[in-house]
Amino acid sequence: MLARFVFLLCAASCLSAAAQAAGVGPRLNNNQLYKFSYTTEVRVDRARGSPQGSTGYRLSSDVDVHLVWRDPSNKDDQLIQLAISNVRVEHVSKSSNKKSIIEGSTAESLFGNKKLSALTKPFMVHLKNGKTKAFYSYWAEPDTIKNLKRGVASLMQVQLHSGKVIENDVSGRCTIQYKAEKNQVTRTKILDTCKTPETGFTTHSKVLGVSKKASSVTVFTIEDGFLRSAVAEETHGLTVNAHKSTGAKVVSRQTLTLVGTEGGPLEAAGKDVTSVVKTIDAKLAAVGIIAEKVKSQCKGCPTLFQHWQSLQKLLEPNSLSKVSAPRSFLALIQSIRKASKDEILKVLKSASKTSLPQVVDAVTSSQTHASLDAMLEFLNFTDAKAFVLQERFLYACGFASHPNERMLKALLDISKGKIANNDIKESVVIIMGALVHKLCQKGGCNLPTVVEVKNMILKGPKSTQEESLVQMYLLALKNSMLPEAIPIFLKYAEADLGSYNTIALTALQRYDNSLMTEEVKHTVNRVFHQNRRIYEKNVRAAAADVILSGNPSIMEVKNLLLSIGHLPHEMNKYMLSKIQDILRFQMPASKTIHQAMKDMIVNNYDRFSKVGSSSSFSGFMARSADVTSTYSLDILYSGSGILRRSNMNMFGASGEAVLHGLQVAIEAQGLETLIAATPDEGEENLESFAGMSALLFDVQLRPVNFFKGYSDLMSKMFSMSGDPLSVVKGLLLLTDHSEVIQLQSGLKASAEFQGGLSIDISGGMEVSLWYRESKTSVNNRGALVVSGNVTVDMDFLKTGVEVSFDTEASLDFITTVQFSEYPFLVCIQMDKATFPISEHLTKYDSLPSGKNALSERSKKLIVPGSEFPLHQENSNMCKKVFDSSW
Repeated sequence: MLARFVFLLCAASCLSAAAQAAGVGPRLNNNQLYKFSYTTEVRVDRARGSPQGSTGYRLSSDVDVHLVWRDPSNKDDQLIQLAISNVRVEHVSKSSNKKSIIEGSTAESLFGNKKLSALTKPFMVHLKNGKTKAFYSYWAEPDTIKNLKRGVASLMQVQLHSGKVIENDVSGRCTIQYKAEKNQVTRTKILDTCKTPETGFTTHSKVLGVSKKASSVTVFTIEDGFLRSAVAEETHGLTVNAHKSTGAKVVSRQTLTLVGTEGGPLEAAGKDVTSVVKTIDAKLAAVGIIAEKVKSQCKGCPTLFQHWQSLQKLLEPNSLSKVSAPRSFLALIQSIRKASKDEILKVLKSASKTSLPQVVDAVTSSQTHASLDAMLEFLNFTDAKAFVLQERFLYACGFASHPNERMLKALLDISKGKIANNDIKESVVIIMGALVHKLCQKGGCNLPTVVEVKNMILKGPKSTQEESLVQMYLLALKNSMLPEAIPIFLKYAEADLGSYNTIALTALQRYDNSLMTEEVKHTVNRVFHQNRRIYEKNVRAAAADVILSGNPSIMEVKNLLLSIGHLPHEMNKYMLSKIQDILRFQMPASKTIHQAMKDMIVNNYDRFSKVGSSSSFSGFMARSADVTSTYSLDILYSGSGILRRSNMNMFGASGEAVLHGLQVAIEAQGLETLIAATPDEGEENLESFAGMSALLFDVQLRPVNFFKGYSDLMSKMFSMSGDPLSVVKGLLLLTDHSEVIQLQSGLKASAEFQGGLSIDISGGMEVSLWYRESKTSVNNRGALVVSGNVTVDMDFLKTGVEVSFDTEASLDFITTVQFSEYPFLVCIQMDKATFPISEHLTKYDSLPSGKNALSERSKKLIVPGSEFPLHQENSNMCKKVFDSSW
């Protein structure tokens, strides 16, 4: 054993000696000056652009390196000095020389004497075992200059053996993978692990979000234990998920090449690095190798108020359907994010009455401390007349791209205070549920305010007997998507009020199938099959939707199919149409339905030949490699021919992510007395009511009522103008991605991607007793702008690219019912108007003096209008309706 121990000890000693001899990092020789040539360039372009078409600049220089001090006991513990000289700047693309704004300029004229002098001032790096332990420069130097020096220093950091390590360099604290082969070492930086002082934000929705691909590889050539060359290439690409052609990239390259050696200074004497640095230059300080934040200064830029004055006319209500509205909205947000609270309040107080709601949208969507403080000071929730502004503020909070705890705390404080309008009081709580969901998605479920709001809305339904308040808490829970809310929804799915049933069941449908436990399935099946009591048709239809979308078993599907023929007349037709739609559209439940239909008792002519006007239909709105858009229309009528429920949905899918873009549900009940008809089973004593509920971009909004009660119905019947009732109107920030990309060269790229939507959703219901005809309509108008901007600001020179696309569109959904005879005639129309899609590309370079160069390209595509296809029965019915009308 002793012999073995001695052998292992000797072996370990030999390996250690060999490692010391070979070195774990590059070693410099005493009394020798190493002369390098250095170039760093940065290019920006659209995501799929070629290098020849890029814009950007190349910085070239000489770099002299020599050993200052070495630890006598460790040859890999070195202090080295680097000095940059002979600086040149040129455009990266030779084909663009004619347009280059720096042609004929010298480094001195571009940098300025002070900054160029700082750049060429020597700096020091403490290397130990190939790793940077300290970076010495001058605190008084501009941050951009120190960062450029850090970029050079980062190329001196390398380990000569393979392995994965964590290193600090100009990019931050990153995980690095080294691969050593003969005289070559490849360093791959895993960029998504890098931790830097500057953090950004992004949209919580993947469908509306931005995807990023990044790589950083440096190849070192080593000869005789020292660095002969280093070639680094770093690429960052960003694309909008829903429109991949709207993307941009930044490519950074560095090259450090040894061109020769000559006699240099002798090694300095000293006990340690700190004392040696102080002896050489007392002003040198360890300023850190990780890049510092650079505060960008905009000389000659307009103030927020000046910017607002130039945009005001474009944000008037009559301009909201044009792309100029969301484009101006996005530009205003960028200005607000840089403004103080007082500057924002000045704009709010000066805006006209018609443009003020749009300003509220922009200020709230900015999501800065100053903007939230300004809104809270500006709005007075004890003033019932300011209803519109208060609601626009709340909706903008609900659609916030990256809300924080402070925003939720503000809404919580509002809910605890005095609120003059009951609708606003309900909206505050409903929107708080949406913010809870978004904060939980980001891992903030345990934040103090989130916990307090969760407790409030979870306990809310049983804390009151008032119907409107119970609905308010249920809608807030629906928005929150909390797993803890499922038992509450199960309770209210079987409650005595149909309004509770519908909210609870539609909320359950939003949950992931993994949460659809046996208890959930048993409850929903009891509702549909009326095991405990009789339910309204629309409640049973909602229960069927939950069953069919929740990975149903064969037995569940068989029981649903067997119920067809025993349901109320129009319910039979609705269920039959729903099953056929699932099979035709190949939804997830289609395989189970096919299996169940092998049973001839389930699948027979009698069951599948039911007639009626109710229907369910799904189709594609658009299909591309980037995103798939689908729509669905579910129409359920009462046995008397009056609309019971109309439900329109639109979904967007990108990859595996799905976004519920829009849901507009119109419900009506208790209208049979108007035509002396008999109500269906379970609906004999329902109060006359019609209303609309909207869900927009996964956020449930407060429902609106057309009328409630017989007296309200009759008063509006005789005063009905046919004008649509607005459900939601405003400007929404859909895509919101901001980050600072720290390049290994020391330069920084700023990436901003925003998507703005101006939207106007309205709905109406007309009933004509004279013509015995009813008409419901849902009108959607909007304009969309998505833009991405990647800028590299070198302080003395700015270069960048902006990519964008925009469109204006309208979509109308109209249902006409003629109940003068039976069977009544029903015509459903879903019309899309002709609309344009435009794409734009802008490349730009600018100097602080104001001199700039701009290159713009654009293309436009016209998409013809059309009527979305529905089932053939609907087409036949529409022909009869219009023929009879004519």
